[in-house]
Amino acid sequence: MLLPAKRGRGTFVVLPPGGVASVGETRLDEEARTTVELLRNAVRPYAWGSRTAIAELLGRPVPAPHPEAELWMGAHPGDSSRLLCQDGSEVSLVRLLDAEPTHQLGRACTDIWGNRLPYLMKVLAADEPLSLQAHPSAEQAADGFAREEALDVPRSAPDRNYPDPTAKPELICALTEFHALAGFRAAEATVRLLHQLDVPSLRAHVRLLAAQPDRDGLRALFTTWITLPEENLRALIPDLLRACAEYVRSGGEFVEECRTVLELGEAYPNDAGVLASLLLNRIVLRPGEAIYLSPGNLHAYLRGTGVEILANSDNILRCGLTPKHVDVAELLKVLDFGNGEMRVLTGERRGTNLTVYRTEAEEFELSRVEWNSGDRAGVLLDSAGPQILLCTEGAVRLSPTSGGAGSNGNGGHNGHTGGARELELSQGDSVWLAASDPCVLAQPLGEAHERVQLFRAAPGAV
Repeated sequence: MLLPAKRGRGTFVVLPPGGVASVGETRLDEEARTTVELLRNAVRPYAWGSRTAIAELLGRPVPAPHPEAELWMGAHPGDSSRLLCQDGSEVSLVRLLDAEPTHQLGRACTDIWGNRLPYLMKVLAADEPLSLQAHPSAEQAADGFAREEALDVPRSAPDRNYPDPTAKPELICALTEFHALAGFRAAEATVRLLHQLDVPSLRAHVRLLAAQPDRDGLRALFTTWITLPEENLRALIPDLLRACAEYVRSGGEFVEECRTVLELGEAYPNDAGVLASLLLNRIVLRPGEAIYLSPGNLHAYLRGTGVEILANSDNILRCGLTPKHVDVAELLKVLDFGNGEMRVLTGERRGTNLTVYRTEAEEFELSRVEWNSGDRAGVLLDSAGPQILLCTEGAVRLSPTSGGAGSNGNGGHNGHTGGARELELSQGDSVWLAASDPCVLAQPLGEAHERVQLFRAAPGAV
């Protein structure tokens, strides 16, 4: 039987590398329970994942026996992080939040999202392209969810579009060079690309966009392509691939775009998503750069490793490059056909070491703390809501402090909270900090020449 104990302020929960252990039954009381020590995260083995990136991050043998696509950190009901209690049993973070919502999430968070952690943090490692997809706004998600509930569509049905009533904005910050398609390219530039390719079977389509090079013209062309019968795709896409191959051989301003079309055409023959990819910005992020994907943004990650933060939702409207369900009519309701260059975020610098990637999303805010050679200054991390910290490089010591709220820059506070212990995190370790915990001082460990990097997830609206 579990021996309950009062939970003191400043208790830390460590998320070590590795998979999910067997689940033990744990009793939770709102006023008293065993102090939680450890938490384990799930690795999702999707086919497009890497056999090296996540294994290397977690210090496991490389290559992994199967593709590892995502490391999930948070309270997603499908694969929640799990807390390891003193008696060796485990409890999911979802269950802990249900038992102690105010203590863990804070009143400001529960007033908006109830007992639900509003964000999910991931390490995403892609060796192959993901599906072409977009996500709904909050209003679209609520309406779609209510409609499918009224129709009694099972929430686990493969043709369900809205398994939950929430929006799903997301942000990806590159750990390695990261390649993606995101947002519609400026219509004039797409007309120029299509003219240069000069595919005879596409000339009528090019004229369509050239006559109306704006969001309405893009909608018309996209709708034409995404609704083409399979026999038309079988005739058109090989012509496109031949033109792209010739373009790559001869050179031009759109060589990388054409290479991507060739790669997608080989992986997904006669898929309408291959055509749709011609309309999107092709983006290459350097480590530390990020893109924010607002509701309605059509995108596909191509390859690379990054830290992703997103609203805690499963609402996905797919366009192509997948064998999964594609609902064209619903996708067209959700898509944003605004066009132009996709903004690459470098973050807002706060102090010497802290960078914050600010977006419009209320559900999340991602920050990055880095220490370069010779830099060993402490950084005070404070938030009014629950946080997850992930060490992606080097090692760091976390010390609870009595620093005041709102301190987000560099600091050297010495006011340690009584009874709370320090923690040392290595690469691949992560930490859950409840809203009721004090702020922490993060200090890099190891030799002065070693680089250290830490990511922080927190709600954006508290």
